[in-house]
Amino acid sequence: MEDYNREEIRKRTLDFLEAHNIPYEIYNHPPLFTIDEALAYWKDITDCVHCKNLFFRNHKGNRHYLVSMECHKDLDIHSLEHKLHQGKLSFASEERMMRCLGLHPGSVSAFGLISDMDLSGADPKELFENGHRVKYYLDSDLQKAEKISFHPCENSASVVVKRNDLIRFLEIWGGEVEWLDI
Repeated sequence: MEDYNREEIRKRTLDFLEAHNIPYEIYNHPPLFTIDEALAYWKDITDCVHCKNLFFRNHKGNRHYLVSMECHKDLDIHSLEHKLHQGKLSFASEERMMRCLGLHPGSVSAFGLISDMDLSGADPKELFENGHRVKYYLDSDLQKAEKISFHPCENSASVVVKRNDLIRFLEIWGGEVEWLDI
């Protein structure tokens, strides 16, 4: 997309973390679109768990779900559908990613939840009871990680935060979080 400015997106994410005193480490790399591509660049970042992040919508299109898991794991979508009781899930479109998380494909990240704090113009039919557009699911194994890495909402860097700081970030966001066995 023409308006896709990696530096502005990265700056917005890092400014948010700094404004909320969430320490981070950043590692720059070329734009990476798959876990296989990223593994070559993550080889030197050994003291953290790298995440795969997926963004779904329900069959009605009125609910959105962000799922983060350790990067080597595979998600059984049918199993997730049964756990959520939302019927068939599908990957959300780029338009939905932009509307709900301010993200482009290849850059899905927990930090996209920053965009879910600004709900001006949000369709009330899309909002969960807590007033957010997105429900966040994390792999239970991430609770054991000391540090976790995500893109800073654009895929030419990886940001590492301590697990406790991620939890504090999620508290600031204020949406619904659930830990799942994946």
